[in-house]
Amino acid sequence: MSAAENFPCFSIVLCMAAGILSTPMKGKQAKWVTLSVVTLVSLLSAGTLLHVLSTGSSFVYTMGKYPAPWGNEIRAGVLEALLATVFSLVMLFSLMGGMDHLFRNIDERKINLYFILADLLLSSLLAIIYTNDLFTGYVFVEINTIAACGMIMIRGSGRSLLAAARYMVMSLIGSGLFLIGLAMLYDITGHLLMENAHEAMERLVQADAYSVPLLVIISFITVGLAIKSGLYPFHSWMPDAYGHSTISSSSILSSLVSKSYIILLIKIFYRVIGFENIVDSKIVNVLFVFGLVGMVMGSVSAIMAKDVYKMIAYSSIAQIGYVYMGIGLGTEAGMVAAIFHILTHAITKSLLFLSAKGLIDASGRKRAFAALQGSAFRNPLAGAAFLTGSLSMVGIPMLAGFISKLLFAMAALGAGPGKVLVTLVVLAVSTILNAVYFLHTVVRMYTPVGAPEGCRGIHLHPSAGTACALLCLILLNFVMGLMSQPVTDLIQFGIGMFA
Repeated sequence: MSAAENFPCFSIVLCMAAGILSTPMKGKQAKWVTLSVVTLVSLLSAGTLLHVLSTGSSFVYTMGKYPAPWGNEIRAGVLEALLATVFSLVMLFSLMGGMDHLFRNIDERKINLYFILADLLLSSLLAIIYTNDLFTGYVFVEINTIAACGMIMIRGSGRSLLAAARYMVMSLIGSGLFLIGLAMLYDITGHLLMENAHEAMERLVQADAYSVPLLVIISFITVGLAIKSGLYPFHSWMPDAYGHSTISSSSILSSLVSKSYIILLIKIFYRVIGFENIVDSKIVNVLFVFGLVGMVMGSVSAIMAKDVYKMIAYSSIAQIGYVYMGIGLGTEAGMVAAIFHILTHAITKSLLFLSAKGLIDASGRKRAFAALQGSAFRNPLAGAAFLTGSLSMVGIPMLAGFISKLLFAMAALGAGPGKVLVTLVVLAVSTILNAVYFLHTVVRMYTPVGAPEGCRGIHLHPSAGTACALLCLILLNFVMGLMSQPVTDLIQFGIGMFA
């Protein structure tokens, strides 16, 4: 076994160990432990990606002495390693960019708890990406949910506690449906390891057995994970959860947590049930419709939002709709577009939340759009970062968001005749709506006159950590936009390894 084949397991264990080690530490000590671990995990994930690219194949890491079908396994291919690398980097930049506000907004006695939750959250994200076992996936979904809920409520304000409660209720509904689906799947296949369950599933499909229970299983798993990821109309928890958390929490929740559930759903579609069987079940058509509705309704809600945080939060609902629309096309091109957009959204949404906080700080800590007038001049780096993220979400060339929308349009052309026109029309409408609310905000923050009385004369310089995070996220956006072909090739290669 190559040393690199230990990296995925070591990354998960390292994050969990960091959470344990941080328990007796003070906030500043826990901060450095977490930042060091997240940096190391990013490097290990990149090393795993290089390893699977050099070998041209995925590998399975058996945990413990029990082999399949009883033991637990980790499986790493190109797609898993790419997702782990990007997610780890976004986690690192989200923590760095919001570090100053963490120490300002959270009780000093709870700072180390925040970093414990961040460690556990990253371990769960990595485990969901790498696991080859369905029940292990469920366990880490729950760890993910609990850690995310803790990161929302740790501020201790009334609104954050209410947001956490709403998030927990919706997440538990989704988790319950997901668990019921897994239990039924185990009942008819007798396996929890993905590959073994897939083999049993293929035999059942060929024998035309359990067709109705299988459809119920697919429905429960899909709806459960769709609720947890915030697909419209299961999105009611998102605006408050994102709008009343610390800035690092908002960035991490919107960029990573919601996407992890979609990634698990994609793994189950491909590696357990079989994507052909998913298409035959017509569940993709349901996802397609809800994705299209989410693209429009999320954007409409963003236009009606009263402050910049809520606007970005509602924008996330629309972007989740894009991902499910791509999956709903039922083609490999649609899946490539959906996964590329997961990466695009992870990078861009983190950039938007972090830069919005800088603009708010330059506006007397007021979120209302009127207070943001001229804020880009009072905090130039935050203004440039928000401009980059906004243009990316609108779909301006050279940025990652443009490539996402281009991939969705090209995938639509290869889908069935009933989906081509409606996809292109809704894609165009959603793009126009994106431009309305993002460019309206950009114009306001670059308007040099009429700044609120309490904001005149303010000129902020971000801390070194915040500046580094914003610059790196801007760079990643341009890299995804200008060098998209290697990324899409990696995604396509990784999807091929899924089977």
